[in-house]
Amino acid sequence: MSEGTTPEDPMTRLLHRLVTDAARDRPVPAFALLHRETDAHLDVLVGDVVDVDRLADIPLDGEEVLALVPFRQLRERGFTARDDGAPLRCLVVRERERVPVDLAVALLPATPPAVADLAVDVADDAYAEVVRRVIDDEIGRGEGANFVIRREFTGSTAATPAHAVLAWMRELLEHEHGAYWTFAVHTPGLSAVGATPERHVSSIGGVVAMNPISGTFRHAAGGASADDLVAFLGDVKEREELVMVVDEELKMMSAVCPDGGRMRGPFLKRMSRLTHTEYLLEGTTGLDPREVLRRTMFAPTVTGSPMGNACTVIARHEPTGRGYYAGVLARFTPAPASPSGYDLDAPILIRTAYLDDAGRVRVPVGATLVRHSDPAGEVAETHAKAAGVLGAIGAIPRSDASGTPIGALAAGATDDPRATALLADRNRTLAAFWSTPQRARQPREVSALVIDAGDDFTTMLAHQLRHLGLDARVVPWHEAPVVASDELVVFGPGPGDPRNSTDPRIARLRELVAARLEQRRPMLAVCLSHQLLAHLAGLPLEPLPAPRQGLQLHVDVFGEPAAVGFYNTFTAVAPDRSITPELGLEVAADPSTGAIIALRGASVASIQGHLESVLSPDGLALLERLVEGVLAPAPLVWSGR
Repeated sequence: MSEGTTPEDPMTRLLHRLVTDAARDRPVPAFALLHRETDAHLDVLVGDVVDVDRLADIPLDGEEVLALVPFRQLRERGFTARDDGAPLRCLVVRERERVPVDLAVALLPATPPAVADLAVDVADDAYAEVVRRVIDDEIGRGEGANFVIRREFTGSTAATPAHAVLAWMRELLEHEHGAYWTFAVHTPGLSAVGATPERHVSSIGGVVAMNPISGTFRHAAGGASADDLVAFLGDVKEREELVMVVDEELKMMSAVCPDGGRMRGPFLKRMSRLTHTEYLLEGTTGLDPREVLRRTMFAPTVTGSPMGNACTVIARHEPTGRGYYAGVLARFTPAPASPSGYDLDAPILIRTAYLDDAGRVRVPVGATLVRHSDPAGEVAETHAKAAGVLGAIGAIPRSDASGTPIGALAAGATDDPRATALLADRNRTLAAFWSTPQRARQPREVSALVIDAGDDFTTMLAHQLRHLGLDARVVPWHEAPVVASDELVVFGPGPGDPRNSTDPRIARLRELVAARLEQRRPMLAVCLSHQLLAHLAGLPLEPLPAPRQGLQLHVDVFGEPAAVGFYNTFTAVAPDRSITPELGLEVAADPSTGAIIALRGASVASIQGHLESVLSPDGLALLERLVEGVLAPAPLVWSGR
């Protein structure tokens, strides 16, 4: 204990009581210890536990509230999740204090409890087989761009939960650096401790922020050099993963912020044993923070994309519910100046160990699977992540035999000019629309119905249409009218095999597209809907030799070159054709493969790529041209970028 830190010291009174009661095996009230990045103090919160059913039920009645939000809560968005009964648990704060971190470290238990009987719920061979199935049967069949599949490492400890998380919290405060939040939470039957690198969402004074993080550069035992970091930043898989999660979180930002989201970065986020790459997304909102949280459940970095289908894939391939893994720890703080009266800060629940009253320890981890994932590599990735958590709380050694900290990054590596140049170069090929504020067009008094075909890219598409002056609204595919009165109907992208007529969503979309064609009224079809239009126009649909998920391609769209992002596994083909056999639509196709890029005709146009994606630097201009073409049918005159 530091000099001057006594039981009577008002600065540490609350923390001292918790530590003393836990050490003497006396009843300990529900508590949370929170340390936020760059803060020199630790927040100590003690209060009452209340379990509620819905996010809207979180009791924001003037007190601070800390909520453990389980993964199953995303059923509030209509998504699939195994119901494992994990409660939406709220700590309604009655007492609090702020303690300097050095005093807190001196007061917390010095010896971390051991974790024994280490095991894993899904064996390595079985997990590798799951990885293969997801790549072949899900990504390979167009169900999505990437998916995160979890497994759990388990163990046991003889320590009481309160004492264990207090001691493990000290280890994190002493040895882990760069975490967005470091925390310990103790409630009846459920305790947790972790150092999460990633904010999911915050809403402070009406400013919403999200931090998409991807790519994991693990500092090798004995140290990592600037050359190692440069090699990591040049890795194609790492770059693609980050851009895909940026796209996914921009979908969420477009759903909660009327002005969409603006992208800053990329940045390096350096931690004790690893380094990530990240962007910062910001926008403004007037929504209640509970609604902001509901609309953004949960981070694509721990689920996949598109979000809805990712949840279905997770339920299909993970044998048990996720508990709190990939959920959030949401802090609601009274803020009179905020539009809603409360601010929200909610990091993702990853890099976390859970402990129940029986002494069972669980460390859930996941691997992000993309089209070129290696099953053995993903197995190794989960082992490394679990070892990172267990090492961080002191369950395994942190240093090698020479005493060098495992995972040290060479001094100055992040300032290496090569690393700086590689980061800066990433934005050169991305859409400026999402990073640079742009003046909106004058309102056109044109209504646009955007049909969500199962992918929240439609929120970004609708945002861009509003930017172009259209009055755009989004409806899900199963609620869309067969005959729409809107001046423009935009059929959005979605996952799945467009040839599967037994899929109710595919069948309904085909019906809606056919009905709009029969009306001969303006329409635009994107990605999956473009494929359905092409099929109605008499063209065959085929799987691509390799999925194009999160790829930027340079294509020719009716004589105009454009850089566009693609997320597709299937394509319509028209070898040696310039006009479709049915409907008489003009074809823009890849001359080497016959894969169709776009179609157009009187009052109708379609595009295979995602014009709204951050991967589409020419997307907004191309969207504007296509919309103008269908609203005022005439030969299009394409201008340069």
